[in-house]
Formats: sequence, structure tokens, C-alpha cells
Amino acid sequence: MLDRKVEDLKILFSKEEIENKIIELADKINKDFGTKDDLTLVCVLKGSSIFCCDLSKHLKMPVQMEFIRVSSYGNTQTSSGHVQAMDLTLPNLENKNVLIVEDIIDTGCTMQFLIDMLCRTHKPKNLKVVTVLNKKIARKIPIEPDYYGFEVDDKFVVGYGLDYEGYMRNLPYIGYFEN
Repeated sequence: MLDRKVEDLKILFSKEEIENKIIELADKINKDFGTKDDLTLVCVLKGSSIFCCDLSKHLKMPVQMEFIRVSSYGNTQTSSGHVQAMDLTLPNLENKNVLIVEDIIDTGCTMQFLIDMLCRTHKPKNLKVVTVLNKKIARKIPIEPDYYGFEVDDKFVVGYGLDYEGYMRNLPYIGYFEN
């Protein structure tokens, strides 16, 4: 049983704020990639699945969606700094436009792992990163996403794909628990 309840959450970013930010991010991505060449979204499961689907609805180019699964959290509230690759199965992405879609970048370890892996094994023509949340305060590896929705400080956040022990991903907003 969870020791934290939805009722205890403080809303950090509302459903409306998230929806508006997704449109803004999609506009930037459409401008940068254009509308003619296809774009492969590499969605990092499970946390970015909702964001990836919502973002894709606003992209103007032909989009292919692929899904990979890595973890650096397990059931804890902080990143372990160790990336566990659970499923990295992808089609050939050589000379393709690729956008990694993530829910949160904190230490940077997972994102660095993914960028290195994709560049080494797939050699995309263009590789960029989009994330809902950018947690610079936790950064251990100096990496910056090409696009991000919101900057967040050192809070443990849940909702809109982000979970607490596997739960609360379904919330339409992003919230946090006060200690």
C-alpha cells in the first residue's frame, strides 16, 4: 500500500499549463525539423508515454513512434545514477531524424547513455532531445535537452507519466509531496 496519497499532492504544473507547453514545444520542433522529412520519436518508457502521445498530435511531419525502456530509479525517489537497459530494441535509424522523448532529465546519466547508444549503434542524421521536466539542480553530467517544458527544482514529482512506486502516472497534472 502506498504511504502517500493523491490528496496530499501540491500541484506544480496544471493540466492547462502542460497542454499549452506541449503546443509551444511542438511549434519549435516543427520549425526545426520542417514538415517534409519524417521524424522518429524514441519514447523512453514508461514515464514519457503520455507526453510522447500528446506531443505527436501536434507535430506536422510524418512521425514514427518507437519505444525503449530504461531505468535509473527503480522504486526510489532519487536516481541511482546507474542506468539499467531493459529493452533497447529499435529499427534501423541510420541517417534518420530522431527525437528522444523523455519525462524528466535530472542527473543526466540516462540521457547520456541513450545519446551515446543511439549515436554509436544507429548513427542518426539528426538527434535531438525533448523532455517535459528539466531538473538542472540534480545534474551530474553536463547535458542539456534541446527542448524542455518546465524547469523544476529538487522536488519529487508525480503525475503526467511520472510515478510514485508505479502509481499516479495517470494524473493530468504534475504535482509534488511536501516533506
